[in-house]
Amino acid sequence: MLVGSPSLLITDDDPDFRETLQGVFEPKGFRTHLAADGEEALEIVRSREIHLVLMDVHMPRLGGLEALRQVKQFRAMLPCIILSAQLDEMILEQARLARAFSVLAKPVTLRQIIGVVHEALESVYHWRG
Repeated sequence: MLVGSPSLLITDDDPDFRETLQGVFEPKGFRTHLAADGEEALEIVRSREIHLVLMDVHMPRLGGLEALRQVKQFRAMLPCIILSAQLDEMILEQARLARAFSVLAKPVTLRQIIGVVHEALESVYHWRG
């Protein structure tokens, strides 16, 4: 059960994309954390209370799919939404095997991403936003 404001981790190597999503979710009552790559995302998930991760696939140092696999080793129930501008069957299959909650193709609409975030929080935490 989720009490209070959900905490989102937005992981993308594009600072404009991260900040745009932060600007969308914070006014809706979400707490946001930003990471530029999978390594940073893992540090944040280990050290802070995170309820949902938005993760780009293609990033420097540690990509989204590998970071997702590592996150699931110690936070199995944490919902992770994968984003990719180069979505193909291989990425979809790897995301499914790594237990991503959902996979979205970039460019993503705000309505799409907000809808999937709400769906994930409702599914895992029975949250009603």
